Amino acid sequence: MIRWVLTTFIALSILSACLPWMKKLGVGKLPGDFTLRMFGREYPFPFMSTILLSIVLSLIARAL
Repeated sequence: MIRWVLTTFIALSILSACLPWMKKLGVGKLPGDFTLRMFGREYPFPFMSTILLSIVLSLIARAL
């Protein structure tokens, strides 16, 4: 269980850092992706994109 939580947290951190480049591909615009705007800053929470990318990466890893 802790491994899954840690993997999700790391994927969420990496995805949040790369979000400006990935918005061009449509990542971060799925239902379940939230953007919080406070005090002139945006805080993205791409939950659904993280889950989708984790599933895709796990399928690729399984195929190898």
